[in-house]
Order: sequence, then C-alpha cells, then structure tokens
Amino acid sequence: MAAFWQQRGRRQENGGLGGVIDGLGNVFDVLLANARLVLGVSGAAVLAIATLAVKRLIDRATSPRDEGDPKAEQKSLEESWQDLPLIKTTPKPPKKQKREDLSEPLLSPARPLVPGEASNPRGCSAPLGAPQVKPSPPRCLTLQEKLLSHSSKLAVPEIQVSLVPQLARSICTQLQNFLRSKCPELPFGRLFLSGALLDGLEVLAADHIHLMLPVVLDAGLWSLISGEDTVVRNPQYWMIKRMDLGYFPRGCSPWDRFMVGWYFSSSVLSETLHKLLVASINWPAIGGLLGCAIHPVVASRELKLEVKHDQVELSITLFPVVEMEDKVLLAVPPEGLVENLWLESFYRAEVSRVKELDAGDSGARQLCLRILNGACRSQPSLHKLGGSPVIHVILHLSDTASDWAEESLADRFQQVLEELVASLEKGVLPSYFNPKINLFSGLLEEEIDEMGFVLYRAISEPEVLLK
Repeated sequence: MAAFWQQRGRRQENGGLGGVIDGLGNVFDVLLANARLVLGVSGAAVLAIATLAVKRLIDRATSPRDEGDPKAEQKSLEESWQDLPLIKTTPKPPKKQKREDLSEPLLSPARPLVPGEASNPRGCSAPLGAPQVKPSPPRCLTLQEKLLSHSSKLAVPEIQVSLVPQLARSICTQLQNFLRSKCPELPFGRLFLSGALLDGLEVLAADHIHLMLPVVLDAGLWSLISGEDTVVRNPQYWMIKRMDLGYFPRGCSPWDRFMVGWYFSSSVLSETLHKLLVASINWPAIGGLLGCAIHPVVASRELKLEVKHDQVELSITLFPVVEMEDKVLLAVPPEGLVENLWLESFYRAEVSRVKELDAGDSGARQLCLRILNGACRSQPSLHKLGGSPVIHVILHLSDTASDWAEESLADRFQQVLEELVASLEKGVLPSYFNPKINLFSGLLEEEIDEMGFVLYRAISEPEVLLK
C-alpha cells in the first residue's frame, strides 16, 4: 500500500498525469470492445495494433525508473521510439471505391516468371547471377521496307476493280447507240475506255475513268499545224486546218459545221456534245436499266458524268480525240480566247514506254510510279503533279540510272524526289517525247512553291509522303 501511495504521489507531482492516463486507458478499453462491431475485423485489427503501441509508450512513461541506473531514461526513450514503426507500418484499410474506378481491372496482368523464380515462390528478388530478360528495342524500318509496306496499302478494292470497268462499258455502249441514232452523219469511231485503272497504275480508289470518243477525219481534207507556229507559241497544242476549200468547198466534210475560220474548233465540238449530254439523253432511264444513278455535270467545262452505284461512286470524263500523223489530240482547249486548239496527249506512249522498260530489266518503275501517284493523291498540294509529270521524270532517270531492280527502289525513289524538286526550282520539266514542251507551263508560281516545299521536306523525311 505504501508503494501505491508513493506511486500516486509521483503522478500528482507530474501535474496529474496519472488521472489523464487512467482516463485514456478506459477510452481505449471501450474502443477495443466495440471496434469489431463498428470497424469490422480488419479495422479492429488495425486499431488494436495502434492501441498496443500507444499503451507501451504510456506504460514506459509512467513506470518508476531505477534511480541508480542513469541510462534508464535513455533506454526507455529508445524502446518507445522502436515501437513507433508499429503505428507507421500498419496496413491501411481499403478505401471506398469511386464510380470511375469501377471500369479499371481488378487484377493486374500476369508478370512473366524470371528464370529461378519458381524456387522463390514469394518472388522478392531473383537469385544472384540469374539471367534477366530485357525487352527488345523497337526495330527501325529502312526506307526500302517502308516503301514496300506502303505499296501494299495502295491496292484498289477488288469490287471496284471489277465493277467500275463493267459499269463504264455499259454506259459507253448506251452513249454509242445514242450518238449513232442522234448524229448518224457524224463519223464517230467506236468509244473506248482509258485511264490508270485499266493500265494497273491506279491507287487507293477507282473513282474516275476516261471515255474516249474518236473523231474520224479525212486526211485529204485536214492537216495539222503546230501550236509553236501560232500565236500561242505552245508546242503542246495543235491546230487542225481545213485544206483545199477551193476544190472541196464547205460541206464536203461532215465536220465542217464545227469550223471557226479555217480550223476545226475543239471548243465548238465540246459545246455541242455538252448540250447532247445534258439535254438530249435520258440518263434516268439508262441509270435505271444499269442499276445506278447517272447525272451529267452541267457547270463543268469538261464533258463529265457522275455515276452513283450502291457499291461505288464514279466520275466519267468524255474526251473527243483525233489521231493524225502519229499524234493523239484531245479536245481540251486552254482557257482563254483561243478555241481552235487541240491538246497533244502522250499518255498512251508514256504507259507503253514504262511497261516496256520494266519488262526489259524486271524493274520497279511502275511500283515507284504507283507510290508517288498515291502520295500526290493524298496530298492536296501535289494533285497537279501526279500522273504525267512523275512518269516523265521516271523516264528521264531511266536513261541515266540503269539499276531499277526492286532492291534499289529506295534509291530510285529518292532520286525521283530530287529531280522533281530541281525541276520545280527552275519551273521547267521537259517532256520525254518532245523536249520543247514544258510540263510545268500551266502551273501558277504559288503552286510551284508549295509543291517544291512539300517535296524538299520529303527528301529528308520521306514519311510525309507515306501517310
């Protein structure tokens, strides 16, 4: 009893600390008694561990010290601090899930086992000397691999390859029958199809095709005059002049009705055909027969039809064509007051020459052309560069670069880009078949600058053209 009062006296000397401690002890006992009901099993375990640590601190602080041991106070403090990790390392109760967390997976993906981990089921660390699996770095593709991979994405869907020519030929037959019945006096030849789709050079989509309408002239009544010898001074155009009007007056040729002065006017012929296409042909009936909708484009200067089918949408452009003296002339006059000019077309010779060269050395010219045509089609600023200009650059390079094997595709591709940039800088691209013709003569200066910028960037970053 004397010891009890002595201990109580010490607590009073410490400022009533004993009463406070007894009160906290009672509170802890109540909390522990009701913790399982309030917090559940896991919560009660957490609270019990924390309470035990606090009680130890309190007991050490209030227990009598041995006055003869000067290290007792220091030892008591060290033991108290050693109990603090009990509080710090206690597991936190699981937080309540938020609504946005419900979409997250509950289980993390399985981690592949490292060799030697099977003997260490806890998986804390691999044993020393065990080989570690390192993720392989991403493989960088060469330009050659990128070009070959990109070329496989340029193929036209099979349904378009088969349906578009079939639909165009059906329209061609209907138009041929109409012209023969409506204009029997005009000796039109047999209509035929043309374009990159038929030649295997079309990319991405078969959404346009050309319909060629031959105009048959009597070589004894008509002759050609180069545009270089006329006021336009452009060797790419020609004029078709009526001859011997003194001996063969007007009316001797069925095409005399389309003359302006002494020349066969391409503009007058195109205007006449445009009126027939728009006002005279019953396109709704023809479209119903073929299972599609056909509409002539009224506002266009070209002779154009828009065709809408369940599976394809197609644009058909009609070109009256004259073949004289080994030249192919299209009724495509330039904008302006001159209406008697015919544009010389090299398309047939271009495609024939490229295929001939590829057949001779198993080259990749057509593949390179397809990739560049796809780039020009996908880049709005390069639309006017696709087709003929690219073909002529490839033909010029074929005279100097002999290695056109598929293994050299990347080198030839880079060379074509460099040649195009050099030609755009000068504003001159000579035709392969007639060096007097500048294929860039119809481009505006702003268009040339924009094309040059895109291609100059593509020389160092070809990926900009392969998107």
